[in-house]
Amino acid sequence: DLIRQQGGHAASSVSKKTSFVVAGENAGSKLTKAQSLGVPVIDEAEFMKLIGDA
Repeated sequence: DLIRQQGGHAASSVSKKTSFVVAGENAGSKLTKAQSLGVPVIDEAEFMKLIGDA
């Protein structure tokens, strides 16, 4: 898993402690929750760019 290889953790829920959310086209309620908590939301392309920079 790419996230774990970079020292991260893929969570099943969003909270104030979430660093950022990777959201696709139909992100749904997790996207809404991230936005309401002020958690940064990125797309897959931006995530892959971050991984490439690590």
